[in-house]
Amino acid sequence: MSDRRTKFSFEILPPLKGNSVYKVFNIIDKLREFDPAYINITSHHSEYVYKDQPDGSLRRVSVRKRPGTVAIAAAIQNKYGIPAVPHIICKGFTKEETEYALLDLNFLGISNLLLLRGDCKSLETVQQDPELYHEHATDLQAQINLFNKGISLDGTRLEGIETPFSYGMACYPEKHEEAPNMDSDIYWAKKKVEGGASYLVTQMFFDNQKYFNFVKRCREVGINVPIIPGIKPIVFKNQLTVLPRVFRSDIPEDFAAALRTCKDDAEVRQVGVEWSVAQCKELMDAGVEGLHFYTFMASDSVKKIAEQIY
Repeated sequence: MSDRRTKFSFEILPPLKGNSVYKVFNIIDKLREFDPAYINITSHHSEYVYKDQPDGSLRRVSVRKRPGTVAIAAAIQNKYGIPAVPHIICKGFTKEETEYALLDLNFLGISNLLLLRGDCKSLETVQQDPELYHEHATDLQAQINLFNKGISLDGTRLEGIETPFSYGMACYPEKHEEAPNMDSDIYWAKKKVEGGASYLVTQMFFDNQKYFNFVKRCREVGINVPIIPGIKPIVFKNQLTVLPRVFRSDIPEDFAAALRTCKDDAEVRQVGVEWSVAQCKELMDAGVEGLHFYTFMASDSVKKIAEQIY
């Protein structure tokens, strides 16, 4: 099956602190043959950890395990000429830090973003102060919109914003874990689009019908931007329980049953590829504009899937 109307894109993580950027390049080299429309680069905030001291006391230290989102985005565009889409998150990054990141990206000629709230579970209270940090992705969106108009946080003019940022935002076919109901989730998805999001990309899902139902409800309330499916190949047997717990993504029983019969992770990876291929083909037949793959620990599986659908 080959239908280039359905764009291919994928998401990568910056290397762990101290690791080589070539780990990222190796993934891109593996997948670039499928002509990615863009590559997402995740962003990770700092966390506080407590380290033992020689005198037996504990010292609080701020640690950022995966720095370099902006630099990796620039390196990708420079090396490969593929549009890079860095994640901009509001949790764990101050409004001022966000403005500096936007200035850096503007200087580097990177004009596409994915705006996200980010995980707040590991943040301390100081990193959630609403005076310093945005509370929601829509608050972050408002800052981006002002920046695009050449207005800084302190209200002064910003010169040289020649290419305003365009951006996408997240949506949840199975409801965000903090949303009281699906109607509320769709309400906020519409707010994101009304505020300027040019597309939405979904959290991972394994049941296409839930995606189709979600898109239908979005269209009914006037959300008409592309809603890009997020695809995650399962590669480890423990993901059968981990992914539903962490991401609130249901795994259909026929898929779960097949995974339970696997004797090892090699068999899991094969079953995961087969499920994702069938999932992607059905989505492509339905005319989705793109498929977005989450590659963390799954780049080999993504390559096998792409070989069968593109």
